[in-house]
Parts: sequence; C-alpha cells; structure tokens
Amino acid sequence: MYILPKADVPRLLDAIAARYELFGPVVDPISGDTLFDRASAPSAVRLDAPIPVNTPKFSVFPHFERILTYRYDRASKALDIRREDLVRPKALVGVRSCDLTGLLCFDRFFLGQEFVDEVYRDHRRKMLIVANTCVRPFAQCFCVCTDSGPAAVEGFDVNLTDLGEAFLFETGSDKGRGLASELGLAPAGEHAARDRAAVVNRSIGLFDGQAVENKAWISRAVNRLTTGFVKPETWEYIGQQCFECGACSFVCPSCSCFNVQDAATQAGPTDRLRTWDSCSFEGYSRMAGEHNPRRPIEDRRNKRFFCKLSYSQSKKYLRPGCVGCGRCARVCPGDIGLPNVVTAIRREITEPKP
Repeated sequence: MYILPKADVPRLLDAIAARYELFGPVVDPISGDTLFDRASAPSAVRLDAPIPVNTPKFSVFPHFERILTYRYDRASKALDIRREDLVRPKALVGVRSCDLTGLLCFDRFFLGQEFVDEVYRDHRRKMLIVANTCVRPFAQCFCVCTDSGPAAVEGFDVNLTDLGEAFLFETGSDKGRGLASELGLAPAGEHAARDRAAVVNRSIGLFDGQAVENKAWISRAVNRLTTGFVKPETWEYIGQQCFECGACSFVCPSCSCFNVQDAATQAGPTDRLRTWDSCSFEGYSRMAGEHNPRRPIEDRRNKRFFCKLSYSQSKKYLRPGCVGCGRCARVCPGDIGLPNVVTAIRREITEPKP
C-alpha cells in the first residue's frame, strides 16, 4: 500500500491517460447527473462524485459491437472468417465496488465456464481498473446486503480509499505496482490496513441513516427462489407491474444477456453483430416456429430474479448475481426493482397462515 496525496491525483490521471482511453465518473453540466463515460480530459474525472447512473459494463461489453466479419462464396462454397482486433486499451477510473463486482460476474460468465468469449477476453486483457472505496453510502445503495461493498477486495489494479488529506493507494496487480513506482509514491506504513478498515467500517455504519431508499435482506429470498417455493400469485403480481421496458437489465452491472445477428454489407462481407438484450422482452426466449416457453410476463420476471438470487446462479458467479447498486429500483417505472421483489417474497413468508 502507498500514499497518494490528493495534489498528485492529476499526475495519476495524466499518466493513465497517456496509455489508455480514460473512462470514469463525469458530471453532466446540464443535468448534474454523474455518468460513467469517456472523459474529455483527465481533469473531467470526479472521484468525489456520487455513484454513476449508468454502469461501466459498456466499456467491456459494448451495447453494439461487431465481433467478426465473414464472406461466403456460393460457387466455391468457400468461407472466409475474419476477426479484426478493434479493441483499444481502456482505463476505468473511480469504479465503485458494486460495479467492479458486476465486472467479476462478467468474467466468470464469459471466461470462467466451458467456452471462452475471445472478444470479451481481449477487452479485459487491455484494461486497467482503478477502484474507488465508498466512504459513505448513497441513498439507493444496499451493497452490504449483497456482500459487494463498500470497498473492493479483488479484481482491481489499483484501489483508492479517501483518508482525508490523501488517498490510500492499494495495488492489486503488476500494472498497479508499476503506476506506484512511476509516480514515486511513498509506502503507506504499518497502520495502512487499520486506517482502511476504519474508513470501511465507518461507511457501513452510515447505511441505516443514509442508504434510505432500499433494503434487501436477501437470504430468505434466496432460499425460496432456489427451492421454487415462491407463490404463483406473487409472480403474477410482479408480472402485472412490469412494463417490459428492459431498463433494469440495461442498468444492471451483472446482466449479460445479448443477441447476435448477421448483417450483410453492400461490399459483400457479412458483419456478425452482438447487441444487448433483455429477458424482459417477449422475443428473448422465442424459438423457431414461434414457440415461446416464457410467453407470460410473470415467467420472464421469475427467470430474471432467479438469475440474480438463486443458489445455482450463485455457484456459477461464486456470489449472488445482484450487486446492490440500486439502479434497477431507480429506473423501474413499475416499482419492481430487486429490493421490492425481495420484500414481496419475504412478505409471503411472514404472512399469517389461515
């Protein structure tokens, strides 16, 4: 661990921007909202800004991406497949621990199973991640309920913790250690771990008073979802509230649903494109012949929350799929973000039996 004086933060951002496309929390001058976006200049990155309204996942899993190009000659039946390396090195600076946890879920989905997604792998190999410990919770947060914050414990190259006059500069990779050496940072001393723990514990202690929008005590809900004991009437109620807009999927740091389609070009080759998709949409599970095993909306809502909270999914991600960022609750017009769904499931457990 090292000490980064706050006066040296511009030097850190300049050093990163010299080698990477710089992404981080940027405050929109008109709306005042914090967006995680490409920074127009290193000085635009705001480490003190609230949690961004969007997730950083677009930088490693773009909303729209060409994954390969192919050309098929019908006469000779020859197939030429090419995959251009269009991935540029990116640095994600100021990543909150919930969003970093979402990226780790992506790693286990795209890289940690039977098949490896080569396009996603290229994004991750060329990426630098600078995490940012939350020294206080925001109104929407419930990361303490999902074990994903307020501080990152893995997956970062550098983790910054605000100690007041300086940042604690914690390295998690050779890239991070190289940055510390380049900047000539002083070691943090023997009390660094204790100081970090004090900041984290203070942040956790503020949740009851400041994280007032959401609570999601998920353990009992995990049990009910995994064993299939949620009442059909509960899913019907949740389905009736859903507008099928897909907003919850698009702002979720761990949602990885996508669609692949081929688009022919005038020049002859065909582009294979990957775009975001959502299990909220009726067409997501539609099969050939128009058969759809999840046509009723309640079946699709069932699937989404099973993906976030069931034990079988937790085994795949090595943790729950929900990271406690609270974005789904903020964007849902039907008021069925994950915290309210957990509340509905827990309510049926505590209802008195007739």
